[in-house]
Amino acid sequence: MIKKITIFLLLVALAAAAGYGYVTKQVEQYIAQPLNIEQEQIFTLKSGTGFNRVLSQLTEKGIIVGSDFSKLVRRFHPELTQLKAGTYLLEPNTTLAQTLELLKSGKEHQFAITFVEGSTFKEWRQALETAEYLEHEMSGLSEAEIAQKLGLEHDKLEGLMLAETYHYTFGTSDLDILKRASSKLQAILDEQWQQRQEDLPLKTPYEALILASIIEKETAVEEERERVASVFVNRLNKRMRLQTDPTVIYGMGDKYDGNIRKKDLRTPTPYNTYTIFGLPPTPIAMPGEASIAAALNPEASNYLYFVASGKGGHVFSKSLAEHNRAVRAYLKQLRSNQ
Repeated sequence: MIKKITIFLLLVALAAAAGYGYVTKQVEQYIAQPLNIEQEQIFTLKSGTGFNRVLSQLTEKGIIVGSDFSKLVRRFHPELTQLKAGTYLLEPNTTLAQTLELLKSGKEHQFAITFVEGSTFKEWRQALETAEYLEHEMSGLSEAEIAQKLGLEHDKLEGLMLAETYHYTFGTSDLDILKRASSKLQAILDEQWQQRQEDLPLKTPYEALILASIIEKETAVEEERERVASVFVNRLNKRMRLQTDPTVIYGMGDKYDGNIRKKDLRTPTPYNTYTIFGLPPTPIAMPGEASIAAALNPEASNYLYFVASGKGGHVFSKSLAEHNRAVRAYLKQLRSNQ
């Protein structure tokens, strides 16, 4: 009798072991399955969502194949269950186990938005309005209201942000991006202002930004920035009008159709430096660090004019006669390229 009981218990133990082994294998196969996606996909885990609910969401979205053993993952792999809310990037060729490790890590996906040097606040606002996974708090606000929320003293935001690439996570607001861009610009401006040349015709850091924005729009050639800056500084010192086309274009606003005509140069606006003396009232674009540095540390020169060379750079002149010859050469170059 004892022998029969022993055999029975042994069979039960073997059956239990086999059953446990089968269940273990099914759970391991379940978490080892590759994600059913062919390209990167965003997945948002909301705060308060339970572990089993996350598995259900992944199944409902077709990202994984469901299993009757999914509820046992918590028992066999408790180390995978402490998931953190956030927005994550799921990638092809990764397993469910690797995905759960990602959701456990809290390493949210970093989205990116890029603003190029020389762009305008209008262009920034358009880019922010269409940015994915960004909270849009600027909607319906005027530029002055946005400036107030950012704690800035100027109602016009042109030139007050540093153009570069900004990374953000889900739930970041457009105002958060602008605050970071403004702080970065201010830090650079403060540093460059402390290192500026003496006797510049610039009374405030804000005037330096205005000049830097003009330099930014006038040249994209790195080695020319200080020389372009010297032309404008020399003209300011001599009380000559700056006569720079980008200020005319900015003053025209939506009327600009890609061409500047003689009447545009003669039409007064607060920004038209063909009709006003000194700097325009605000920056005309978002300047980069190099243009700010150039505005505050221009090359020592006697140049008063420059014109495009037709070959990517500019020709600089010290007199109007030299400048007129350079203009004729540029026009000749344009005709030869047609």
